[in-house]
Amino acid sequence: MKYMFLIAGNVDAWNAMGDEESRTVYQRIAEWWGEQAAAGLAVEGRELQSSSTATTVRIATDGSTTVTDGPFVEGKEMVGGYGIFELPDLDAAITLASSWPAPDTIEIRPVVARDQ
Repeated sequence: MKYMFLIAGNVDAWNAMGDEESRTVYQRIAEWWGEQAAAGLAVEGRELQSSSTATTVRIATDGSTTVTDGPFVEGKEMVGGYGIFELPDLDAAITLASSWPAPDTIEIRPVVARDQ
């Protein structure tokens, strides 16, 4: 089964890192992705641009839309990337997410498989 990991970090915590600490964390992240790819688990993953580049489209029940600049939530944690992994079950997804090498929050969701 495929699972999507939504990777959310605290913007203030990331901004507070010095250059050396940031480089170290990014190096650990790159190593982690390399390990998952080598194990055949990583299907896809990308880092997203800063939440300041986000555009949000809100659709009301009447079908009208409102477009605003910025992320869809008010808070310090913003989605910074995602990964899709081929894993046997949720327990394996939790184990893998628990090995993420950065001070972030990982939301795990199964990917819906529809016949096409």
